[in-house]
Amino acid sequence: MSEKQRTMHYKKGETTVVWQPHLCAHSAVCVKGLPGVFNPKARPWINVDGAEEQQIREQVGKCPSGALSLG
Repeated sequence: MSEKQRTMHYKKGETTVVWQPHLCAHSAVCVKGLPGVFNPKARPWINVDGAEEQQIREQVGKCPSGALSLG
C-alpha cells in the first residue's frame, strides 16, 4: 500500500475523523471552514482538539471529495 492510499483516523470523544488522502481534491473546504482543526502546514494536519465535536462533524460533512468522512 502506498503512502497516499493509507487511511488515517483521528478520534475525539464519540467522533472519529477518517482521512483518505488518495481521494482528496485539494479544494481546501476543510481548511477554510475550520482552520483550527485542519492545518496542512502542521503535522499531523488534523487537530481534533481545535474545535468542538459538532463543529468537526459538520465540517467533515462538507468535504466534496469524500477524503474526509466520519467513522
